[in-house]
Formats: sequence, C-alpha cells, structure tokens
Amino acid sequence: MTTETLTVEKRADRDTRPQRPGYRFYVLAVLILIYMLNFLDRQIIGILAAPLKAEFGMSDSQFGLLGGIAFASVYSTLAIPLAWLADRFSRVWIMTGALAVWSGFTALCGMAGSFGQLFLCRMGVGVGEAGGVAPAYSLIADYFPPHQRARALAAFAFGIPLGTAAGTLVGGLLAATYGWRTAFVVVGLLGVLVAPLLRLTVRDPQRGGTDPVKSAATAAVASNPVPAPVAASDRAGRIAAQIMLGLGAGLLILAAVSGLTGVSPGDPLVFGFGGLLALVIGVSLMIARRTASVVVRKPSFWLLALGAASSSVCGYGVAGWLPLFFMRSFDLTLRQTSWYYSGIALIGGVLGIWMGGMIADKLSRKGKGAYPLTPAVAFLISAPCFILAMNSPWLIGLVLPGGGSHTQQLVLAFLIFLVPTGLNLAWLGPITAAVQHLVPAAMRSTASALFLLINNLLGLAVGFYYFGWMSDLLAPTFGEESLRWAIYTGMGFYLLAAILLIGASRTLKRDWVD
Repeated sequence: MTTETLTVEKRADRDTRPQRPGYRFYVLAVLILIYMLNFLDRQIIGILAAPLKAEFGMSDSQFGLLGGIAFASVYSTLAIPLAWLADRFSRVWIMTGALAVWSGFTALCGMAGSFGQLFLCRMGVGVGEAGGVAPAYSLIADYFPPHQRARALAAFAFGIPLGTAAGTLVGGLLAATYGWRTAFVVVGLLGVLVAPLLRLTVRDPQRGGTDPVKSAATAAVASNPVPAPVAASDRAGRIAAQIMLGLGAGLLILAAVSGLTGVSPGDPLVFGFGGLLALVIGVSLMIARRTASVVVRKPSFWLLALGAASSSVCGYGVAGWLPLFFMRSFDLTLRQTSWYYSGIALIGGVLGIWMGGMIADKLSRKGKGAYPLTPAVAFLISAPCFILAMNSPWLIGLVLPGGGSHTQQLVLAFLIFLVPTGLNLAWLGPITAAVQHLVPAAMRSTASALFLLINNLLGLAVGFYYFGWMSDLLAPTFGEESLRWAIYTGMGFYLLAAILLIGASRTLKRDWVD
C-alpha cells in the first residue's frame, strides 16, 4: 500500500461519532469566521490602494502586481501540497497553522519599508492562505449530506462578502484615522488571536461519513479510489507534472542565459519568476498526480475551473479596483468609500451567494446540470448591471433633468451595484459543490486545490493585474477615467464564463461521483 492511499481514517484522532445538527452548524459558523478573516486579509489591500500608491509611488500596473501575482502565485501553487496533506492528516491542524501564518504576514505588511518588502509580505499572506480553503471545503462536505452541500458551501462563502466588507470598512477607517500601517497590523493580529478557537473547538469528522450508504463491495472500492494497475493510474497527472517541470527548467535556463549574456527577448526577472512558479506547480502536480489523473480526464472539471476562473478575473479584479474607482470617478474620500463599498459588498454578496446555493440545490433535483447553469445565467445578467451602475449620472438623467444631485446618483449606483455584486458570487456554492462530486471522498481536498489552482492563477493573479495594466494603457486617452474604461473591457470575461459553464451543465451528469 502506498502513502497516497493512506487516509486519515486510520489515525487515532479520527472522530467517527455522529455529528449533532447543532454542532454541525457551529462548525460551519467557525469556518465562515475563518474564511471571513481569509478575505479580510486578502482584500484589505484594495481599500488601501490610494495611500499605498502614494507611499511607494506605484503605477496602477505595479499595484496590480502587488494585489494579484504576489499573492496568487504562492497561494495557488502551495494549496495543492497542503491539500494533499489535508487528505491524509488533520484538516483542522492544517487550517489552524495556515490562519496563524497568513495573519502574521498581514501584520508584517504594516512594517514594510519598500515596494519589494511589501511584495514579499503579500507572498507570505498567500503562503498561509494556501492552507485555508480546500481543507474547509472537505470538512463541510463531511459534515453535511449531499442534498445540503451547495447551501452549506454557499453559507461558507459568506466569508467572502463579510471579509471584503470588513476589510474595506475596518481597513479604510483605520487607514483614514491612524494610517495604512496600523490597518495591516490590527487585522493581522486579529487572526492570530482567533486561531486557537479553531483548533480547540472543531473536530475532524470521518471522511465520507455523510455520503450515501454503499454496499460493502462499493465501499471497499470507494475507500481505495486509485484503480489498478498503479503504473497506469497516475499517468495523466505525471505527464502534466513533467510538462510543468520542463517548462520551469526552460524558463530558468533562459533567465540565467539572459542575465549572463545581456541578450534577452524579455525581462530575466520575469523569466526567473515564471520558471520558479512553473516548477512549484510541477512539484505540486507530481504530489497530487493521482487525484489530478482522475480530474483531468473529466471535461466537467476543466469547464467548471475555467468558467469560474473567467468570472474571477472580474470578481477579484473589480472588487480590488472599485474602491479606487469610487474615489476617482465618484469623488469619494477614503472614509466615504469605506462605508459605501463595504455596504455594497456585504448586502449584495450575502444575498447573491445564498440565493445561488439555494436555487442550485433545489434545481439539482431535476438534474446535476443546474449546478453550473445557475451561475451561468447570473453572469449574463452581471455585466450590463455593472456598466449601468457605473453610469448612474447618465441613467438618472433619463428621468431627472441635469442628472440629479450627487447624492441621488450615489444612491442609485449603490442599489444597482447590489445586483451584479450578488450575481458575481452566485457561483461559489454550486460550483464548489459540483467539484466535490467529481472525485471520491478521500480526494476532495486535493481536487478542490487543483480547482483553486486554476481559478486563482487565472482569476486572482490575472484579474487584479489586468485592470491595473489596462488602466495605465488607457490613461493617455481617458486620464482619470481610464479605470472606468478598463473595467468596461473586463466585462467580456463574464460572457466567456457563462459559455464555459453552460458547457459544464451538459457534461456534469456523466462525470458525477456519488
């Protein structure tokens, strides 16, 4: 028996007792709190854009690197080995350590003296947060039965609007009153203090304990999901890992040659960073090669992952840049933006996530395709709503002469922004629930991490940088309004996301694992 087939069920600390409903919801509440801190520390940088850009003299593109690739590169890649460990050892211990690490690095961001130091600290935040999400998905799947999972995962995703709203409000108010350094330190120390609560009060449940009861023969197969022969079972994952390792080695060689000879088609630092990133992905895929071999053969996995990633280009990007947009285009101060955007994120996000999970759970009784189809429809509605909200003066001018007062424009924009903010997050419950059912229970953490690798490398890294890069590109033409036009161009990613998820709705039933 290989180490990859050894599961946590054989450990002495495995809790096999039936979980009381009350305790089940307590665990969910704690996990929501942890996810809230996850996004608070991740998204606080958005409201701090103006003071950080002023402190370090950054362009929009540089700030896009700081908010995107600095965090997403390590967050996405390290999630796989940490999830691999979570499929074999205590998920609660891994999440506790992750919370302490990312919170500590958030506090260190407040002590950065240069752009480079802040970049490294943001990478440290990503290192910690890599162990905070995939194990939580797996825990929730083992605490809640299949017919409740989309709603439970949607409730878990409340941490996103709660954390975004808290990071925007608390971070903005602290920065406006005491400075941006204090904002980082305070929210970071908060996570360090909460870490013991997770470890001392949450138990690691039996894997697959809430799944449908199977016959003895079926259960035996499910407990050892790796098919024979072993040499063939991990072939697809091994090939994918070798491709990334080869790409990484090639980029590092190119960076070294460029640095020594001075002849280069691009920046040697970019080649070197890309090479290291490819090597880490390659090593991660090698570690997770058996789970990877299961999911890469399933069209649904690629359609779900790429569809979610396309939407996340806008989801992460717009969320990170809207505070600066409000200050530039709506003439709001830092303090006003903190209150204004935190209200949009909280109200719209909570309603959208819950409705997405609830609708998908109900419609899924008629067919598994409802899980991706629900967010696909949401994305088709989101894009025009974002554009209308950003043009509230023109919209209100159709009714009131002169476009109404500034307050009326802000109120109208607030109400319209609630719609796409909610719809933008409606995918979280349905899609993450569907990913849980692409593999057997013993592979769920790792499968989630593979999904998050694609979603975050393309969504978070590309999305946050894309809008900053496009804003700089359009600045000579549109000046201070360049960010507005950059956001317009990003709306096409919602259309792409909808197309991919509609495709997933047609393949999911065939790839589903009960």
